[in-house]
Amino acid sequence: MSSDPVGPWLGDPGPDGDVVVSVRVRLARNLAGFPFVWRATDTQRSEIVRTVTQRGSLACPEMSWHTLGECPPSKLGILVERHLVSQQFIAADGPRCVGIAPDDSCSVMVNEEDHLRIQALRPGNRVADTFTAALELESSLASRFDFAYHERWGFLTACPTNVGCGIRISAMMHLPALRMYKELDRVKRAAKDLNLAIRGFYGEGSETVADFYQVSNQITLGVAEADLMGTFSERIVPRLVEYERETRAVLLENRRMQVEDLVVRALAILQCARLLTLEDAMKFLGRLRFGISIGLVQNATFGQINRLMLAIQPAHLAASAAAGSTSETNAAEVRDIRAEIASAESDLALRAATVRMAIANVTAN
Repeated sequence: MSSDPVGPWLGDPGPDGDVVVSVRVRLARNLAGFPFVWRATDTQRSEIVRTVTQRGSLACPEMSWHTLGECPPSKLGILVERHLVSQQFIAADGPRCVGIAPDDSCSVMVNEEDHLRIQALRPGNRVADTFTAALELESSLASRFDFAYHERWGFLTACPTNVGCGIRISAMMHLPALRMYKELDRVKRAAKDLNLAIRGFYGEGSETVADFYQVSNQITLGVAEADLMGTFSERIVPRLVEYERETRAVLLENRRMQVEDLVVRALAILQCARLLTLEDAMKFLGRLRFGISIGLVQNATFGQINRLMLAIQPAHLAASAAAGSTSETNAAEVRDIRAEIASAESDLALRAATVRMAIANVTAN
């Protein structure tokens, strides 16, 4: 895992970064000769972990492999918050491990729902680049493994919805205008007709946070990987980006005062609050991000807000406090904020102090 306190792949907002925070491409693969995870014994799962770590180290020598039983809870929390592993993976029982690229741009979950969940992440609207990275990682692993494959059905997976190419492409999108203008129900209906799923911040089963939504394909059987990637990168994501931007323009034209009040109020709270829950901090940072996109907020970037949203998550916040890390600022500010953090009685105070320091110079028109 990267030593960067908030994950380097979030630093660059990437193309269409005002709407598309990141893209993930995930491949489900299983090893021939082993039962699916839900049917495998602990002995068989242990053998899968041993096989993958040994051969995976040869196939991908740059990746580090971590057995979950040996990882402290704080590290597991960071992996979830960086979207390198799923919440279900952390909560499951039995032998499991994860392989992670040095820059956190790729990971491999071993013994999640399938034997291997191979994924690549990139900031912004980089569907094609992310798709290529995931397939390259899969190809490296395939050189050492025999994946379960059927001539008619394609790659065999634990869940029938992943059978076929076994690929899931998802885009994390910030859609505040569509939600404010009550257009999301229309988007969800259209998504259903296109066999797309719209999920929460952490994917399946998670809640929506600060108007962030994960949009992903649902069909993998009978679809070529390249065709799926082309549809997602050339039609689905661009249309959603266009729709959100158009709605932002309509909001500014018809409800400018309400929009400005929403953003400026959020900035005021973030710069003055002494206690912040995670829910409130994310909500107001989401509004600040919206303010940047419409030109209302200055001295802040999408990358800065993206990284701050990660830095205030519970596991990252605890790690930052333990390391005594601070953002770049002058020596007097560093002393003041460290004293304040040291005296904080709860995560609420620590989170508020972290946010105030990070956006101290942010202004609004």
